[in-house]
Amino acid sequence: MKLIGLSRTIALTMAAMAFGITLLVVVTSYVFYFITFHFWQGSINEPNMFPSGLEWAWLVSTTLVGLAFAVIVGIHLARRILVPLNSVTESMRRVAQGDLDARATTGDRSLGEAAVLANDFNALADQLQRMSKEMTFWNAAIAHELRTPVTILRGRLQGLAEGVFPPEQPQFQSLLTQIDGMAQLIEDLRAVSLAESGHLNLEIKECDLSAEIESVVEFCKHALNASNHYPTLDLQSGTAYCDPFRIRQALLALLENARQHASPGTLIIQTRQNDGWCVLRVSDAGPGIPQEDAAHIFTAFRHARDAENGMPGDKRGSGLGLAVVAAIARAHRGEARCYPSDEGGSCFELRWPTPSQST
Repeated sequence: MKLIGLSRTIALTMAAMAFGITLLVVVTSYVFYFITFHFWQGSINEPNMFPSGLEWAWLVSTTLVGLAFAVIVGIHLARRILVPLNSVTESMRRVAQGDLDARATTGDRSLGEAAVLANDFNALADQLQRMSKEMTFWNAAIAHELRTPVTILRGRLQGLAEGVFPPEQPQFQSLLTQIDGMAQLIEDLRAVSLAESGHLNLEIKECDLSAEIESVVEFCKHALNASNHYPTLDLQSGTAYCDPFRIRQALLALLENARQHASPGTLIIQTRQNDGWCVLRVSDAGPGIPQEDAAHIFTAFRHARDAENGMPGDKRGSGLGLAVVAAIARAHRGEARCYPSDEGGSCFELRWPTPSQST
């Protein structure tokens, strides 16, 4: 239904009421004098300044009918206006008391501003409810991710304190590994939170993207080879405009994701610059991502399901890596996406505009 606006509805209603009362006076005056001159001709005095008693009766009755008509129209219009406004007021009170399921009734949708107010409140309540659920989910997910390393640290430190474990280098190296994992989790949480709030600051500058990619791959090669993943570089030479630190962080997250979840085999790392876009791709050999998981693969703490049995896949890692990639892409005014690769696996792509394209 087309919204005609509250002010226009009030104006049209007032005009219709004025026209109706005027028509009532004119029609009843003709009827009154017609009946009077034909049946009670002597009841009306000669023309003078004061109405006769019969004329007073007609004036009073016509006024009362007009007032009744105006009251009925006013009450009807007031109800149409107040239904959505009272509904919004009551819903706001319920939301303030913690009932995030409260929603306003739009009532008569032809009242434009009132209906829009109710709709906007409902949209605000929906967003508030989603944020509340996301906050609850994030709190539970963060607690879950921190629980394992903290438990391991506590157990190892307690064993060292009680002499159960010998104070040797492997023990301390294991503790450092757990601490490094927690530090990475904290940094990932920081990056995602800053991106969500729009405060992930970048230091955009001209850099040799190929050299940055090569340094990251060289740093990760030992860990990748240990899990039977073998990186292959297909890099396009040339400079790019980006934040090198954040791009390295995104590539590290993509390689770690491949190391944990991709089948053993070749990892193809590509860079391309065309049509005003810089593109970074990481393609694996499988097993691929189910279609139902592709929509939320870049959402924090969401894990894809195993392609064979439909159950949640390997849950090693925090579930933040791909969310960090998406956050860095958005901070560069670009996007991150995932689609099937030519090798039968998945291709994760990070793309962002060049300065000429962004302007």
